[in-house]
Amino acid sequence: MISINDLTVSFGGFTLLDSINFHISDGEHIALVGKNGAGKSTILKLIMGVESPTSGKILKPQDITIGYLPQIMEYSKERSVIDEAMTAFADMFAMQDRMEQINVELATRTDYESAGYHKLIEELNDINDRLAFAQSDSPRLQAEKTLVGLGFKKEELDRKRGTFSQGWNMRVELAKVLLKRPKVIMLDEPTNHLDIESIQWLEDYLTSYSGTLLLISHDRRFLDRVTNRTVEIMLGKIHDYKVPYSKFKELRAERMAQQRAAYENQQRMIEKTEEFIEKFRYKPTKSNQVQSRIKQLDKLERIEVEVEDNSALSVKFPPAPRSGDVVLKVRDMAAGYENGRKVVFKDADMTIMRGEKVAFVGRNGEGKSTMMKIITSELYPLDGEAALGYNVALGYYAQNQEDILDKNDTVFDTLDKVAVGDIRLKLRDILGAFLFRGEDIEKKVAVLSGGERSRLAMAKLILKPYNLLALDEPTNHMDIRSKDILKQALVKYDGTLVIVSHDRDFLDGLVDKVYEFRDGKIKEHLGGISAFLERRKIENLSELEMPVQEAKKEVPAPKKGVEVAPVEEKGAKLSYEEQKELRRKQKQVEICEKKIKTLEEKMKEIEGQLAMPEAGTDIDTLTRQYLELKRELDARMEEWMLLSE
Repeated sequence: MISINDLTVSFGGFTLLDSINFHISDGEHIALVGKNGAGKSTILKLIMGVESPTSGKILKPQDITIGYLPQIMEYSKERSVIDEAMTAFADMFAMQDRMEQINVELATRTDYESAGYHKLIEELNDINDRLAFAQSDSPRLQAEKTLVGLGFKKEELDRKRGTFSQGWNMRVELAKVLLKRPKVIMLDEPTNHLDIESIQWLEDYLTSYSGTLLLISHDRRFLDRVTNRTVEIMLGKIHDYKVPYSKFKELRAERMAQQRAAYENQQRMIEKTEEFIEKFRYKPTKSNQVQSRIKQLDKLERIEVEVEDNSALSVKFPPAPRSGDVVLKVRDMAAGYENGRKVVFKDADMTIMRGEKVAFVGRNGEGKSTMMKIITSELYPLDGEAALGYNVALGYYAQNQEDILDKNDTVFDTLDKVAVGDIRLKLRDILGAFLFRGEDIEKKVAVLSGGERSRLAMAKLILKPYNLLALDEPTNHMDIRSKDILKQALVKYDGTLVIVSHDRDFLDGLVDKVYEFRDGKIKEHLGGISAFLERRKIENLSELEMPVQEAKKEVPAPKKGVEVAPVEEKGAKLSYEEQKELRRKQKQVEICEKKIKTLEEKMKEIEGQLAMPEAGTDIDTLTRQYLELKRELDARMEEWMLLSE
């Protein structure tokens, strides 16, 4: 159906795609995979005609209909959600208008036997057939069903698009693609802003979709469920596998291993043959054998090992300047939009201390990004207060990089505009660490992929020594290797971290406190993401997107607006699961008590040194250490009290 023939894309002396060939057949569901910047999105743009190749051709039928969802989109902020979705039926409405025109014309004509009259009859029948096929439900009902399936509430459909986040607006564009019922659907990272219910709905839709699908996603599970063919793009070449993603990973590893083994065997054979030739080249009795071996080498088809793209980020955040003990204090706060008509959460209390690494988790629309905007002063509380602490230097990574980065700037200009001092001499090194090398630094932001924009935005955070990093969905467009490297850099970062993410693997081992946004409230959970998930008795963060189950009876919260995890009623008959939870809680209490004992011993030791200081004792350093231990002890004592209730 669609043929890509000898396609090459080059710019600035760099070849992105090098004479690639593959055919897309009717009904195939294909995953395009590869590192960020490999050319996956470019292939979709070439098929759509948004970009043109340097050489080669893309052949497709003239009557083919394609629905395309790009990573980055522009849209009218004034149109309502439902009105925008209804634009998907523009062709249907045009057919209805044409049908009315034909009916009017047929009613006034009397040349019943003419070719023109018969042509109108044929056109009318064709339109009737197409409308009958398309109109299983009314356009309005189809639009509502699709939007609700993608997570919208019915009462939200008449709201203007400008009142929704970038992620929700992506869902509107996705709804338009699906409502058009095209023969080919091309989706570029459609799950980045979807919650679990919406992903499941989309999975069901695409699994039953009988047309052709081209899909780009870093979600392995999603790829496995909706695709049956995997096309990998690596270093300008493609490798085609007629299997889903998980099987592709196995076959790819086997192919690379076989290729390396065959190459090594051939190299050993070549080496021995050359040794024989060199040894007996000048011996007359061996001349025939030598010539035979020389001809054998000349005719040998040399095995080449495909070069793997092993480039990776190299991220290291600068040392954080010292801030005050309290980095962020939120008290009795309410937040929302539209001059208070939409309240997202209220009565919120939150205290983030220096050095803490904190995750904001919860369902879409519960206020995680809203809190980020308040922290960065993009938004102000409707009630209460939120304030940064003493000497806090804030570095912010926003979810909507396409709105923040200037599309007309080059990669280098983006950093050069904000860099000051000696760091300007290291801009090329910093960009190289984020995989912008050679001609890449002269690329315009407008042509960068979503992953490349994410890397560029992260590179900006390296320019200054911040002591508070606020990161809103930093891994949305990152490949798996880049996620791992960023995580390790954040683990080593010695400042305070606040991060919004749905990625359990990324948060596990990174954060030590979790704030859950749910039902207009903020609930504090001490401990890492694994402890939070265990406490919530769920297996992954995506389950937070599921409808809220009837809550268990909870004890009164010790602080207004911030609730702790529920505990069991005393005297109740405990089930096996409840007994298991109680044992787990007791174990947490024991661990907490051991930590408290260790901290008290360290403090006692410092107290002794301060009471009888020796010559050369650094009193200031000891005092700081003592105060830090005391702060940690207070936090552990509070944790122990909560666990012991």
